[in-house]
This record gives sequence, structure tokens and C-alpha cells, in this order.
Amino acid sequence: MELVSNSFADGERADDRLVFAAPDPDERTHLSSNRNPHLSWSDVPEGTKSFVVTCIDPDCPSSGEDVNQEGREVSADLPRIDFVHWLLADVPADITEIAEGSHSSQVTPRGKGPDAPVGIHGVNSYTDWTKGDPDLSGVWHGYDGPAPPWNDAIPHRYIFTVSALDIESLGLSPGFTRDELLGVMDGHVLEEASLTTVYSTNPSAS
Repeated sequence: MELVSNSFADGERADDRLVFAAPDPDERTHLSSNRNPHLSWSDVPEGTKSFVVTCIDPDCPSSGEDVNQEGREVSADLPRIDFVHWLLADVPADITEIAEGSHSSQVTPRGKGPDAPVGIHGVNSYTDWTKGDPDLSGVWHGYDGPAPPWNDAIPHRYIFTVSALDIESLGLSPGFTRDELLGVMDGHVLEEASLTTVYSTNPSAS
């Protein structure tokens, strides 16, 4: 399979329109356009009956102790964990392209609803990350883009993956988790293709 995007080139920095929070000279960060990127895939393997689309940040800090704290830095040596930005399952086999902004075009406080233009949406990690925040806490479905800590020493990677499956439906309900998705995908993946974009809200990150 081959995966391409008109919204970013593989390995390049994401444009601010694709992110949840962008750098701000006065307030550290501000909420941005939060548009999902364009994705298009080809050379689909024979026997494909549906697709799964995911976006994972493998560079999320494993501890929030120093995150966005004045006078502190999230060390490059801190162990990192996955942060889920997008789970989309049961995309029909005749769909091989997702338009930019079709699944997200703004930040929706407390999260978007579970409806997806195609397929079904799972929940992303903002559901856990915003717990306790009276302005943002909720159940976050679908795509919500990058918002790495403004004091993180490293830029984050955002890996978009399209998986071709040999099954039409995984039998999931809207609001499924990544663990649930991986569990039912097991044994059904024919082929995968990925693209990576990078982003940082810290001007000093390299």
C-alpha cells in the first residue's frame, strides 16, 4: 500500500491548521483550527473489505509533573508513551481518500460527538488528558490534533496509519478504545501504510 497526503509531506512539520494548540508569543499556546489532514491510499491488497485509520503520538510524556509548568522542562530523557489522536474503523473498501477537515475542523470543548462521515470513531486520549479540567473534560471522539507541551525538549511525531483488513466490520461500537480496536484487528490485517508529521510548540525544541 501507499499512503500520501496533500496536507503534509512525510517527515515534515505539521501546519498550524492541523493542530489542536499552536504556539502563541503571549499565551504560550492558543487553540488552533484542529483540521484532520487529507489522506489518500492506493495499491490496496486483494481481498480488502475495510480500512482502519489511526493517528498515534509515541512521544507523549509518561509523567505530567513538569508539563506546561513555568521554570521547568519536560526532559528529552523522560520515558515516552503513546497518545491516541484518531481512531476510525469500518471504513468501506471503496473509500480510499479522506478530505482535509472532513472529520474535524475546529476544537470542540468536551469533545465531538461519536458520528463520523464514514466508518465509526473511537475515543482519543484527550478523554483522559482533560479529566479534571472544567472547560475541556468530556468524551473526545475522532480526530483531535497535536498539542505537545510548550516546555517539551523534543518535537513529537504523529504517525498516521491506514490498515487494510479482510473483514467488513470489526463489530465495534462508537467510542471504542485503542486496546479494543487492536484486539479485534488481530489476525485481520492484510497490509498497512504510514506517514509521519512532526510538531512542537516549544521554539527551543530540536
